[in-house]
Amino acid sequence: MRLFLPTTLLALFIMLPLSFAAQPNVIIILADDLGWSDTTLYGTTKLYQTPNVQRLAQRGMTFTRAYSASPLCSPTRSAILTGLNPARTGITVPNGHMPQVILQATLPKKAAPDQKVLQPTPPTRLKTEYRTLAETLHDAGYATGHFGKWHLGPEPYSPLQQGFDVDVPHHPGPGPAGSYVAPWKFADFDADPNVPDQHIEDRMAKEAVAFMEKHKGAPFYLNYWMFSVHAPFDAKKALIEKYRTRVDPKDPQHSPTYAAMVESMDDAIGTLLDALDRLKIADNTIIIFTSDNGGNMYDTVDGTTPTSNAPLRSGKGCLFEGGTHVPGVIVWPGIAKAGARSDALVQSDDYYPTLLEALALKPAPGQIFDGHSILPALKGGDLPGKALFQYFPHASTSVPDWLPPGVSVHRDDWKLIRLFHAGENGAHRYLLFNLHDDPGEKTNLAAQKPELVKELDTLIETFLKDTHAVVPVPNPAFDPKQYHPELEGKPQPKAKAKAPAKDDSDPAMQGWKARDCKATVKNSIVSVTNIGFECFLGFSASKHSGPTTAKFRIKARPGTSHFDWVPTGGKAQRVPFTLQGTDWQEISVTLPATGPLGIVRLYLPMQEQPVEIDWIELRSGDGGKVTRTDF
Repeated sequence: MRLFLPTTLLALFIMLPLSFAAQPNVIIILADDLGWSDTTLYGTTKLYQTPNVQRLAQRGMTFTRAYSASPLCSPTRSAILTGLNPARTGITVPNGHMPQVILQATLPKKAAPDQKVLQPTPPTRLKTEYRTLAETLHDAGYATGHFGKWHLGPEPYSPLQQGFDVDVPHHPGPGPAGSYVAPWKFADFDADPNVPDQHIEDRMAKEAVAFMEKHKGAPFYLNYWMFSVHAPFDAKKALIEKYRTRVDPKDPQHSPTYAAMVESMDDAIGTLLDALDRLKIADNTIIIFTSDNGGNMYDTVDGTTPTSNAPLRSGKGCLFEGGTHVPGVIVWPGIAKAGARSDALVQSDDYYPTLLEALALKPAPGQIFDGHSILPALKGGDLPGKALFQYFPHASTSVPDWLPPGVSVHRDDWKLIRLFHAGENGAHRYLLFNLHDDPGEKTNLAAQKPELVKELDTLIETFLKDTHAVVPVPNPAFDPKQYHPELEGKPQPKAKAKAPAKDDSDPAMQGWKARDCKATVKNSIVSVTNIGFECFLGFSASKHSGPTTAKFRIKARPGTSHFDWVPTGGKAQRVPFTLQGTDWQEISVTLPATGPLGIVRLYLPMQEQPVEIDWIELRSGDGGKVTRTDF
């Protein structure tokens, strides 16, 4: 009996399906704008230092042909979460921070006469109808946490409505609020008070580690979606100086600021790996590391482009390899051999179905995926005949080697790009490359291999129909006389951004000025519309000094925001407040100033419906100066 009972229990345990306790943890580390040549994985950089990315590679499998689902960030993020290609969701540009709520892609009725096609107007939110990876794992007993950048919409489309228990810093914007080094400008998230000049990745990694510590005894799914290395381009001063002495002006990668940003990104990965080792859960944790698109080749920092994707062509915002060929490492103890490399084609929308297959989890009834399981490749095999599709129906004319709206397919060593109606008489135009022989996409073989073009274009057409993609169509207002084909591929100056909506000339605002929103006064009520994620009403309050109480009567949806003051020559100081209900309410906050207030800013929570304000009052000290604005 003594022998029988333990043996029987062991046999029963082995026969059971993967149990709750045995389910591996899942971590997805998604870098932002990190190019294929921005790490030491592929031997293409002499400047950047990424020892912790190398630690990942030593623990798992490095993919030499990993791709993002799009050359821009939000579409790739949606693909990771849903397993769906951006062609199906319609999310093809990073506009999740815009105040307008658009849930379905549509075609405009007209375009400028120098444009050959009508480009789709994409959604601004990831619809909650899609079943996300977080929701699937949450239902399977996982604790779920999102840390870092989101950019798929604010509430009610934030991570908290898409299957995550935790979302830090709960920010809808395209990058870190204000800067990487504190003080930041997040609505409800500040630096640790005892950490001077705290870097946002240091703080995000700290928050992610706390989440792992809390849930180390049960399976967790952790999204660490880094802000790095997206703009704005700033970094720890000591690291910038470190790389300033190491840059080679002849090397296309020679921005010390960007190199410093890469190191801080890598340090954060190291923090997570150290925590996994310390908690003794590394052997039961899957880690997927990749980037949302290729490196940025169109902005300027330190007098140069942020990075170079060489030997790949172009970068972020383009269907050439520099825009979508990204770093990729998967650590999967017991599945992927440590230190292995794979030439298999993998893409962002593959990770969700791969996890489901390996974890023995079933999709929801009726749920579909555009991606496919790459489990055979993780086990050391191949993915014969696999095709990848990247849909980008836009023209990013500020990007080097930019292309007209198009879609691409990768299969084996071949890549075909279809440029919608960009040929003669409205026909499609094609670019065909053998990436094995020509990784820099210098030689277009479309004219030499018409049968292969036809074969691959058939795959593209089937893909577009299967995903019900809203595709570009000929522009009825196109005027050949205004078309300039010689400009294609040549970076065009960025259109000057429109100044934030403001009401300086409206006397009814009585000195208050709107930024990143529009304010109008009617019937003595300020109505604030077009509210961006950095919307505020600002006022010169330099005549107020010392502790001041700010009061205002407001009507808005529930949420959190803050009231700031910016002393002359000083840093912004902040006091948070909470809005409850949707009816009129009076809010009072105390600004603990020690000198003149300078500029005060009433920040408003991002929402589509208007915010209404009746009055705002500033009262300094006991019986001090009072400024009341009754609009």
